[in-house]
Formats: sequence, structure tokens, C-alpha cells
Amino acid sequence: MLLRKVVVVVCLLFCVSARAEERFAQCLLALQDQARAAGVAVEIVNTVVPGMQQQERVLELDGKQPEFVQTFAQYFNTRVSESRIEQGRALYAQHRDFLAQLQRDYGVPGHYLVAFWGLETNFGSYLGRMPTLDSLATLACDTRRADFFGGEFVAALQLLEREGLSPDDMQGSWAGAVGHTQFMPSNYLRYAVDGDGDGRINLWRSERDALASGARFLRDLGWVPELRWGREVRLPAGFPYELALSGEALPLAEWARLGVLRNDGGALPVADLQASLLVPAGAPGPAFLVYDNFAVIMRWNRSESYALSVGHLADRIAGAGPLRQAPPADQQPLARADVLALQQQLNLLGHDAGEEDGLFGSGTRAALSRFQRSVGAVADGYPGSEILQRLQRAALAEGADAGN
Repeated sequence: MLLRKVVVVVCLLFCVSARAEERFAQCLLALQDQARAAGVAVEIVNTVVPGMQQQERVLELDGKQPEFVQTFAQYFNTRVSESRIEQGRALYAQHRDFLAQLQRDYGVPGHYLVAFWGLETNFGSYLGRMPTLDSLATLACDTRRADFFGGEFVAALQLLEREGLSPDDMQGSWAGAVGHTQFMPSNYLRYAVDGDGDGRINLWRSERDALASGARFLRDLGWVPELRWGREVRLPAGFPYELALSGEALPLAEWARLGVLRNDGGALPVADLQASLLVPAGAPGPAFLVYDNFAVIMRWNRSESYALSVGHLADRIAGAGPLRQAPPADQQPLARADVLALQQQLNLLGHDAGEEDGLFGSGTRAALSRFQRSVGAVADGYPGSEILQRLQRAALAEGADAGN
């Protein structure tokens, strides 16, 4: 009986694997058609694409980006470390003349470019070892973001053709980003420039190509010269934290009227600027006013934790000191099941958290803030253990009342 069960299980696993291989093979045929339509050379379409291998590790890593599964403190403290700051300052000094020229050409100060370099690949010490074409083919054949990664796969083939690369030359992150500044292939094609003047563009081997390409990319994304990314600020007692959750930009003068100060206790600058407030670790953590260039950083990577880390690392490389209010190290991330339960409880109590998907986004944060206000707690939208316990008790009471 046991042997029969083992045989059945093995057969089932084999059938599932065979179906997956068949789906991947069919997907590769569709990617060949897409590449031909985009004008990729026939030889590349016919010889490179059929050799793609599905990467199970890529599927495992998809959805587990640290930007979205770590607390702000875990993410920030790891990436804005003293060793990275010191190395960033040394590289900033080493490349000072070249970075100054890039600032003249593109309007982006060099300390920001070095900060991106540090966040993306630890200044080139780790460019990624996943086969780029295999990774992109794997993601293009996954239904969640097939259109996006299908386009990136074709762009990678075009890049291979344009730069005379071989598939083995193209290695990077599990998501297909490559080089010192981790450009996706479409951005490589569109924005990369020859920074070292050798007549070629190679973001894997040329630091100057990578830094120059980063400067051009940021300029074309809308970087505002002479404007910083934002700043750490102090909030007064009794501050209405719901303003941080709305995402609304207000004039600096209005933030000053609300009692917001610079992190050293001085008055905010007098300038005709709009700024939004972020409190990524809730009321116990640091607060930031962010400007238009913060939105540009977010276009490079759609994570607030990433963008705040880039901005602060750039400040530190330029000589600034540490945050006045460090993010609390004892905060713990929520598992997806915990977020799902939180959303269900908020919706039960009439605080619309939107779709119950287990993802702690802006809608869930705003709903939690409304619950906090309803019970007289600080309405910072942060899911600390105490407020989660109060929410659970309120939901249980509501459910009991509904059952009577």
C-alpha cells in the first residue's frame, strides 16, 4: 500500500513538472514571435531564445523583495551602514572630477549617484549572478507580470545584439536588472551612455559608463537641479499624523505653521516649495519632509524605504550626520497572514481597508489610522503590537454583537 502511494505521488509530480515544461516551451515560442515583431535579428531569435531555461529560484524570490517584507528599521539600518558611508565618501573623493562634470552635464550632484551605486550593488561588489535572459524569460512566462517582463526580455535581446554580447555576458539580479547601477534592459537601451569614451557602453565593466548613465536617467526622469531630496524634521506634540498618510503635498510655509522644524530644531527654510510628510516607522521613528526629487528617486525604485535610504546615504556621503531620531530597532514585520487578518478586522469595523490581499499598502495604513483616531490613539497608521491587540479585541466584540 505504501509503495503504491509513493508511486502515485511520484507520477503526480512528474505530470505537474511535464505540464510546466510544456507551458514554458509554448511561452518561448510566443516570445520568439514578439522578438521577431520587434526586429530582433533572426539568428538571435532562432538560436538564443530556444535555449532559455526556467529558473525556479527566480520564482521563489519574486514577491520577497526586502523593500516590502522588512520593517523600515531593518531595511534602512542594513543599507545605510557606517561601512557603506565610509566607502561612499572614499569613492566620491576618488571620482570627484568626473562626478563634477556629470553634474554640469546632467544637473545631478555626484553624491546622489554614488548613493544609488551603493544601494544597488554595494559599489559594484555584487552585480548579481543570475542569467539575465533566463530570469526574464521565467518572469515573462509567469502570468502575473507577463507583459512587462516580456518587453524586458525582448529589450535584453536587442541589447545583446546592439552591444555584441553573448548570453553568458549578461548576468544580474533575479529580476533582470544589470550592471553597477542595476538597469533593466529597456532602461539600458534608452538611457545608458558612454561615460568613459571608449566607444562602447558596458554597465557591467565600466564604472564611468554606469555613473554617467545614472545621471542621464535621473535627469530624464525629471531631476530638479539645486533641489535636495528632502530632510529629516521634528514634529510637535499632538501633531495630526493623518497628514502624513494622505500623501498630500503642502507648502513649506504650511508645514512651518503646523510646528514642523528642521531636525536640529531650527525653522524650516523659507522657500516656494511643496513637500509631503513621511513617517515610515510611525510616531516613534523619524519623520521626513520630501520634495520633488524624492518622487524622481521613487521612479527609479517604487519603494519608500529605498528612496529614503538613497536620500540619507547621499547626505551622509556629502558629510551630513546621522538621523536625529533613529528608526526603532524592536519593530517586527507582519506576515502576510497577519496583514490579511488586520484588513478583515478593519473592514468588519467599518474602516474600509480595501481589498483583503495581505499587503500592507496605503489604503490599509489609512484605514488603521482611522481606527486609531476612533479609539483615541496616535493616528500614525503604524501596526504596532498594542494597537493590533486593541483592533483584535474590537473586532471580536463586533463579531459577538453581530451574532446576537
